[in-house]
Amino acid sequence: MAERDDQAVLRFIERFASAFAESGMPRMPARVFVALLASDSGSLTAAELADLLRVSPAAISGAIRYLTQVNLVSRERKTGSRRDVYRVYEDVWYEAIFRREQMMTRWESPLKEGIDVLGPRSPAGRRIAETLAFFEFIHRELPNLLERWRVHRDERFNS
Repeated sequence: MAERDDQAVLRFIERFASAFAESGMPRMPARVFVALLASDSGSLTAAELADLLRVSPAAISGAIRYLTQVNLVSRERKTGSRRDVYRVYEDVWYEAIFRREQMMTRWESPLKEGIDVLGPRSPAGRRIAETLAFFEFIHRELPNLLERWRVHRDERFNS
């Protein structure tokens, strides 16, 4: 395999991380997430991430905390070591959407309460009811969409 241009890799990480940050992800978690995506192994230690991104270990720690909370990365023990390694999920987009779908399911009960409290015919109650209907629609359609994704992914990348 050809050597990679480390500066070009870092520029890619920064550009893609900026796109995530512009979409609402905090900047440092975005940088760490993209660095993990861009690593061949999909996993790096905190020291490796700090070195690659030229930041402090404390910055990595906070970013990892955020990324594990939103289920984009996992923390694992490095074999034969006391060091943690941070890994992007193998099927990261499936995992991220699946976790979001679980979160939307938890929102159903409070949304139903909101409709009752605000009144289903009030403008606010209608917005809340539409929000609930959207989440119910996503919940119903998502399994089929994810299955279609798996078939598409397998056809494209496992040929």
